[in-house]
Amino acid sequence: MSLHTYRADGPGLPVVLLHGFPLDHRMWDAVADELTADRAVHAVDLPGTPGNATDLPEPALEASADAVAEVLRAAGIDRAVVAGLSMGGYVALALLERHPDLVAGLALVDTKSTADPPEARANRLRIAAQVEESGSVDAVRPMASSLVGESTRSSRPAVAVQVGEWIDQQEPAGVAWSQRAMAARPDRSDVLRAFAGPVVVVVGDEDTVTPVEAAEHLVATAPQAQLVVVPRAGHLSSVEQPADVAAALANLAQAADSA
Repeated sequence: MSLHTYRADGPGLPVVLLHGFPLDHRMWDAVADELTADRAVHAVDLPGTPGNATDLPEPALEASADAVAEVLRAAGIDRAVVAGLSMGGYVALALLERHPDLVAGLALVDTKSTADPPEARANRLRIAAQVEESGSVDAVRPMASSLVGESTRSSRPAVAVQVGEWIDQQEPAGVAWSQRAMAARPDRSDVLRAFAGPVVVVVGDEDTVTPVEAAEHLVATAPQAQLVVVPRAGHLSSVEQPADVAAALANLAQAADSA
């Protein structure tokens, strides 16, 4: 586990960014650049990412959440605004469940709180086995196109190329571990329902992986939630429209500061 620090200090609560699958902290670079200099900004490379794909525990997002808590506390961070995209959102909810003292505000970006239905779970396990057996990430390489929205694919094809390069640099063992960990996750809607802090739910209007309907479920579940629909963005809104995502995170952080 490693902590990537974009900005080390500031008077506000720190922001902690948790990445999606099959990527690493770099998918947050543009958002971090957009965030104002009034607080620390960190990203965590989750278990399974390059450099963090050996000696892995049994696949479980609970293990990822515990690792996040450990690396944050080691860095002297005992309370933060936590933002997770896709798999990062699943980990953020597990962190909220297992280490609630750490989470002052929660951003759920292109994600959901429910468990996989049986067919999606089976597909994850199939891909995990395929990646492991082939020793390559070829089975997930097509995600470079499907994760971004139609507007991005048509007007800025270089974005999908960049995502593909990030995927190519992942380690097969880590990709397989992450797929199995996501397949095993439970429904954490009740965890979100019990959270009294500020929440922002961000979703690309062209997200076909966790569409606007999934975001609306999150908003209906959380007691204090704001919905931000990002135009011309798919599942990787932080990469496709970083200024919009950064603005949503900044508003959340200000709310958490004063909560």
